[in-house]
Amino acid sequence: MKIASIFLAFIFLLSVLSLAQSKDETAIRKLLNTQDEAWNRGDIIGFMEGYWKSDSLMFIGKRGITYGWQQTLDNYKKGYPDTAAMGKLHFDYIEIKRLSVNYFFVVGNWHLTRTIGNLDGAFTLLMRKIKGQWVIVKDHSS
Repeated sequence: MKIASIFLAFIFLLSVLSLAQSKDETAIRKLLNTQDEAWNRGDIIGFMEGYWKSDSLMFIGKRGITYGWQQTLDNYKKGYPDTAAMGKLHFDYIEIKRLSVNYFFVVGNWHLTRTIGNLDGAFTLLMRKIKGQWVIVKDHSS
């Protein structure tokens, strides 16, 4: 009887953890889809809503490491000054993995379809749950 109780408790715990993983992964996918939609409207500010509004935000790109939400925004505006440069963004997710209660790791590919020439690359994101919301705290895009 004791073994059955332990087994049921274990199954219940796995169910709760699976539900939490699913709920958080859904929220992260929603955030990334919202970014995709904002980009495709030409709305860089809306795209940036997915990032941590902090001087500690880290973005690693072809020009090296950038710290801070505002500097990252400024770099996006400089690199993508108009909708022709921005094109249409599409993400392909390879892996979305929970690291802990407050952190997820996301790996994927990005594609820009543009009249001035398409661009492709890969990204890794460290997502953190801050004040109940998932945000990107580290972005390495190449």
